[in-house]
Amino acid sequence: MAPCVLWLDEIEKGLFTSESDDGTSKRILGTLLTWMAVRRENVFMVATSNDIEALPQELVHKGRLDEIFFVDLLDARVREQIFLIHRTRREQNPADFDLPALVEASTGFSSAEIEQAIVSGLYTALGQACALDDAILLAEIKNTYTLSLTMAENLQWLRQWADSRAVKVH
Repeated sequence: MAPCVLWLDEIEKGLFTSESDDGTSKRILGTLLTWMAVRRENVFMVATSNDIEALPQELVHKGRLDEIFFVDLLDARVREQIFLIHRTRREQNPADFDLPALVEASTGFSSAEIEQAIVSGLYTALGQACALDDAILLAEIKNTYTLSLTMAENLQWLRQWADSRAVKVH
């Protein structure tokens, strides 16, 4: 299939090493490492990880991975684009909303959390037999406990870890 891009989402889940899996995870890791070392095809591999410490050291050293990137939470410009995408996808006219207020209220939100605030808002509006508006969306945003809040200590640790170990993507 080359040339192609191989995307491994949450790679640590597939490489989970357990003594109770009869060596399956170790064989998967071994196969992946061998393939990475001997492949000649033009395959660009991209992997995401939510827990970099769970990755085996033999995978993350230079030579196996060209680079490790850290992607932090969304800035205002990106949150605005995500609101526009999800509003349009759900046939909501973005011009009908106070986009700057929604962007400001959603500081610390991930793209999935923005999408779910819109989905929840649509359900609320349906339940109230009214159109989705700023008040409903702002209430949904206010009632969302984001990962940036619930996992604040982990996020702070990850940011510190990435300061000296990863390329930051803005």
